[in-house]
Amino acid sequence: MRNGIKNYSALIFLLLFQISLKAQISPGDLVQAHANLEGLSNCTKCHTLGSKISNDKCLACHTEIKSRVDNKKGYHSSSKVYKKSCIICHSDHHGRNYQIIRFETENFDHNTTGYRLEGKHTTAKCQDCHQKAHITDPVVRKKKSTYLGLGTECLTCHEDQHKGTLSSGCNNCHSFEAFKPATKFDHSKSKFPLRGKHSEVKCINCHPVKNLEGKDFQQFKGIKFNSCANCHNDVHDGHFGPKCSDCHTEQSFRAIKSNKGFNHNLTGFVLEGKHTIVDCKSCHKVSLTAPLKHDYCRDCHTDYHKGQFTSKKPQSDCRDCHTPSGFESSSFDIERHNQAEFVLEGAHQKVKCESCHKKNDKWSFRQIGIKCNDCHTDIHKDQLNPKYYPEANCRTCHSAESWKEITFDHGVTNFPLQGKHAKQDCKSCHIQNNPALTASEKVNLLQSEAKQDPRSNKADKPAISFKLPFTGLSNECITCHPDEHEGQFSIGNKTDCSKCHTPDNWIITTFNHDNARFKLDGQHRNIDCIKCHPIQGTTKPYVLYKTGKVKCADCHS
Repeated sequence: MRNGIKNYSALIFLLLFQISLKAQISPGDLVQAHANLEGLSNCTKCHTLGSKISNDKCLACHTEIKSRVDNKKGYHSSSKVYKKSCIICHSDHHGRNYQIIRFETENFDHNTTGYRLEGKHTTAKCQDCHQKAHITDPVVRKKKSTYLGLGTECLTCHEDQHKGTLSSGCNNCHSFEAFKPATKFDHSKSKFPLRGKHSEVKCINCHPVKNLEGKDFQQFKGIKFNSCANCHNDVHDGHFGPKCSDCHTEQSFRAIKSNKGFNHNLTGFVLEGKHTIVDCKSCHKVSLTAPLKHDYCRDCHTDYHKGQFTSKKPQSDCRDCHTPSGFESSSFDIERHNQAEFVLEGAHQKVKCESCHKKNDKWSFRQIGIKCNDCHTDIHKDQLNPKYYPEANCRTCHSAESWKEITFDHGVTNFPLQGKHAKQDCKSCHIQNNPALTASEKVNLLQSEAKQDPRSNKADKPAISFKLPFTGLSNECITCHPDEHEGQFSIGNKTDCSKCHTPDNWIITTFNHDNARFKLDGQHRNIDCIKCHPIQGTTKPYVLYKTGKVKCADCHS
């Protein structure tokens, strides 16, 4: 009986010891998702002995995140997150119900995921797209809750209205603003360009709506167009052959060609667009049979661009950018522009062509400049050391996406941003707390920044009235912060706050009283600071640290 009681007591003691040991080592329960990692034997699965938590160990489990990071895709590869420690956003040991993944969906910058929200996407709710049914990755789909795994193709979320008859690249025809109308579709680039009266016909007249799989389906592919008779009745009952175009034009059936029966296409120069309504004598001035140059458009038309494109090998021609339908429109799009020396990125894609290429009512496409300051005013001139942006290259700090997105590395200066400094807005030090500026100059600078965009063309807007002050600032603390100690620690008109404080906060963390004139020994260590360092001043109270009392007799009678 006594042995049983002893064994039972030993068991209770062992259990209490293990509970106590766990409480001393573990800072708290893991979240539900990590509950299988509880226990002292599992610590090293997340923790590296003698070091901090390793990102590599996190990614060893979260392979779907590692894959995207390795391929430099997604939110975790953005500049806001990349190479940061996982525990900054996903700390654990806060209990089973702790929310280890938290998203402020209202303020989340979706651009950091690599998929920019445009048009109607900007008003959609997160759950409209982030559904399990839309996840293409079968491994990610098994997760209870996730924002990962969506494809970027339109058909990931949207039903294919064309039932596979057209390309899956919806954005070739449709915009993000609305599905209808298909504003980006250009019928002139199809196999059947709309000319003349065809351009006035409603789509439904040629593209009928049918019922397919119980739903309305408008047919766009497979429409016959090899002959006019596919759509039009032959009022001549075949007496004049199947080619209506031998006599008629697309401008009107009632307009009969003067050279009736002649097929101009046999000459090697097909009449299209506005060429079809030109009088024969406008080109054939000598005789209808006299040879005419027709290899290049400029053989008949004046070179409006005055030889800007004739130096290319092979030589360019008007048809490279224009069609016979008219010179007003151009087929030279962003994709072709990006094959040139100056690639259009970000906000540059929204700039109208004439903003850069048209000066004084004249178009210019050569030697207009490719550097930032060829078009934009350098507002930092004389106020920013050229070594920080060689050749006035704005891209050193700014991106083509938005002028206000700054990527400048302050660590290359003699004042690296640490602690709370890294969270400050540039204006806080360079404008608002700049002792070199007057109050009125600060107001004018802030107003100018809010109202004017430095990206504006030099000819459009004047430069702002004050230059942004990025030079001349001292790196001393008192440049921006008031001396709360009333000069007690000033040496040679300089105060080194770092002897007691760090950039993280104003809490005294680095001061060691043992390094002062009066070392704290014995009972002195237990005395409140206020006993020896009284409050001074009435208008602006401050603590008197330098009392001059270092002898016993100064305090003890």
